[in-house]
Amino acid sequence: MSHEFDYDLVIIGAGVGGHGAALHAVSCGLKTAIIEAADMGGTCVNRGCIPSKALLAASGRVRELRDAHHLKSLGIQIGNVEFDRQAIANHANNLVSKIQGDLTNSLKRLGVDIIRGWGRIAGTQKVTVTGDGGEKTITAKDIILSPGSVPFVPPGIEVDGKTVFTSDQGVKLETLPEWIAIIGSGYIGLEFSDIYSALGCEITLIEALDQLMPGFDRDIAKLAERVLITPRDIETKVGIYAKKVIPGSPVVIELADFKTKEVVDVIEVDACLVATGRIPATKNLGLESIGVELDRRNFIPVDDRMAVLSAGEVVPHLWAIGDANGKMMLAHAASAQGIVAVENIIGRERTVDYRSIPAAAFTHPEVSYVGLTETGAKELGQTEGFEIATSRSYFKGNSKALAENEADGIAKVIYRKDTGEVLGVHIFGLHASDLIHEASAAVANRQTVQTLAHLVHAHPTLSEVLDEAYKRAIV
Repeated sequence: MSHEFDYDLVIIGAGVGGHGAALHAVSCGLKTAIIEAADMGGTCVNRGCIPSKALLAASGRVRELRDAHHLKSLGIQIGNVEFDRQAIANHANNLVSKIQGDLTNSLKRLGVDIIRGWGRIAGTQKVTVTGDGGEKTITAKDIILSPGSVPFVPPGIEVDGKTVFTSDQGVKLETLPEWIAIIGSGYIGLEFSDIYSALGCEITLIEALDQLMPGFDRDIAKLAERVLITPRDIETKVGIYAKKVIPGSPVVIELADFKTKEVVDVIEVDACLVATGRIPATKNLGLESIGVELDRRNFIPVDDRMAVLSAGEVVPHLWAIGDANGKMMLAHAASAQGIVAVENIIGRERTVDYRSIPAAAFTHPEVSYVGLTETGAKELGQTEGFEIATSRSYFKGNSKALAENEADGIAKVIYRKDTGEVLGVHIFGLHASDLIHEASAAVANRQTVQTLAHLVHAHPTLSEVLDEAYKRAIV
């Protein structure tokens, strides 16, 4: 503990990243404070991962219970299935309150000072906090910036929070529009299309790029489209973007060709969800006071240790984690970065292995992946001089998936032909978000398909889908 400063560490932003950093800092003996101007828990707890998973759990159950054909195949018959929109919304709100409370209490219990107000850099190792009680300045040996991100709303789209809204409002489930347009088919758009279609809404899914689910591996995206989109009440428009969106009753959407920018159609819907990604919340952080410039996309530049950079040089005692540095915009990545920043603060050299960080979309069934896509792996191979290979296995050959009568799914393993090292794994199917962690550990440890093919998996379990994919790789 340094006596020159008020704190060893001050963290600006109490989202999942800031929270993870604070807990680790305390365990390392640092006197720590965390500053938050809005909701404790940030985007993930209040407007992202947590409430959306509650909505997906409830709506998924409705979909399951209304799937008479699936239930009949298991020998089950159910009468009319009804749901209460407000009660589902309450389930999400209650979960948010509980997790927000748990997060706040864990900080208090460990002796982290929670300071309410807007924190900004006021000079080297100095932070000002503006809150209800005016402004105060505190000093810290080290400062971690963890301000998070906000939804991106493209130009021409007017958001009123009621008829045209982002995921921030979407998780409140205040209405169930008969017909909703969803702009963007990334994981946010996919998850909301899963929720809304399960609860009886008609959907138009609008994707500016020339294929749906552009960020996902192509094999996975093709199967996911066949299962998650085609059989459902979802109309798709690909290579088309929303040039203009006017809120109201109805919402008027001007659709244009993404390449030519020419208007091709005008549709009128009951509501519109804008799911076009997120941008860093890096304004008004006082970075100019110490000569730090944001990059062209407004991210805070950092090195692999999470140290903030100015003109390529490390700014001493200043770190940035989470969505604001743009390395990987996932809550658990932010948490990992927070721990890495603290490790480096106390002099233990550590970096983040992004390739081994998994991601998932919690649709029904789920999509998950870790490491490189096939395209990314091929590009790396061309640069570094190796060839890649892939192996696939299918849920329809898995005893547990067949027992559940949930046989739609695939696991795909991408690996180096020469060494067998696993470069990426992509799964679409039942419990994919849980299955991916075995693959994540394999990527983290740079394991080979030859080693993995000899591991023993319990039978009958869904994990055998990966076992099968590894075994097929060495045949």
